[in-house]
Amino acid sequence: MTLKKLGGPLLGLLLAGCMLLVLLHPANTLAAALRGLAIWWDVLFPSLFPFFVISEMLLGFGVVHLFGALLDPLMRPLFNIPGSGGFVAAMGYVSGYPVGAKLTAKLREQQLISRVEGERLVAFTTSSDPIFLLGAVSVGFFHDASLGLVLALSHYGGGLIVGLLMAFHGRQDKSAAVSALPGESSGLPQAAGGQRQGRLRLALNSMAEARHRDGRSLGELLKSAVQSSLQLIIVVGGLVVFFNVLMELLTRAGIMSALFSVLGSLLSFAGFPPGLSAALASGFFEVTIGARSAGEAVASVPLQFKAATAAFILSWGGLSVHAQVASILNGTGLRYLPFMAARLVHAFLSAVLLLLLWKPVVGSRLSAGFSSLPVFAGFASSPVSGLAASLGLLGVLLGAALLLSLLVWLLRKTPLLRPRP
Repeated sequence: MTLKKLGGPLLGLLLAGCMLLVLLHPANTLAAALRGLAIWWDVLFPSLFPFFVISEMLLGFGVVHLFGALLDPLMRPLFNIPGSGGFVAAMGYVSGYPVGAKLTAKLREQQLISRVEGERLVAFTTSSDPIFLLGAVSVGFFHDASLGLVLALSHYGGGLIVGLLMAFHGRQDKSAAVSALPGESSGLPQAAGGQRQGRLRLALNSMAEARHRDGRSLGELLKSAVQSSLQLIIVVGGLVVFFNVLMELLTRAGIMSALFSVLGSLLSFAGFPPGLSAALASGFFEVTIGARSAGEAVASVPLQFKAATAAFILSWGGLSVHAQVASILNGTGLRYLPFMAARLVHAFLSAVLLLLLWKPVVGSRLSAGFSSLPVFAGFASSPVSGLAASLGLLGVLLGAALLLSLLVWLLRKTPLLRPRP
């Protein structure tokens, strides 16, 4: 029998084993489900649901198309994706996983990106949100606000490097690199004047055309945005609860302890503290539990290795996030394997960057100065102030991207830098 034929029976046996463990440990299963539900209600719902609704509204009003035209001079040469990817990147970095995947799927549905461009985009826009990274991880799990800066630099810096590397993904696949449908690669209206039409006018025309194609009233758009966002946030919550229960069942069955032992031996062989095995094994399944375990690792483990483990887990995302992204990408034609490979590369890059930046950032006054800024207090305090800080950061990121895009466009218009015919 082939591996594909064996997959069904093996999965059935695994599910039957999980059901048996549920019957043997009903109280522990219920407690794990309640913990997952608390994570969803207290952390994920208030931080993700507003951005789900906002992104749907912005797509309906054509704002994404507006930024797509304005950011195209920056995103094309750097990341080999349309300008609308700049808006997705900003939203993904501010609101966290799986918002980047959701927006990428929407762009794919509206034929604004090709399959390869979508795979490039979702690979580097899936990241942790600042509220979780700064508030929950650095302050809540590590009890050290000064770690926020080095964690942010390593995590988001690694994501940008992944985006630069993913620009080469799919270049050999010429059939997938070109848009399969009319207007799929750019989604911008073509003016009769071609390059003679100003980019700002092109962006406004693109926004107006997208709004005209949508055609829904404000009430209909808001209703649709809330309905689709509720459906997605419930799926996210269900997956979080499922993986919390799965980890509890694996722990009760003794599988997690065996995994801890194997990982500890591998870490010791590689010269790393074996006390980080519990965090890595837990983070493989669920990012919140893994990051908490990294912060609660034994005191003998140096702090920089604990932080590097947390950066690794945040960038990998856990199988819970992978399942969320896979469910969103289902039906869009975007493949999961490039996303998984990008998560692995991002995880290793983030851990290495944190170790390299540890002395320059944590050893100096930069970390202490960053933790005293009002913006840090906004992310690390209540959900309302965190949402306000996230919206402010979104505006800063989009403004910086627009300025860089304008600079690139002006440099291209300079006669000395213009390519010769």
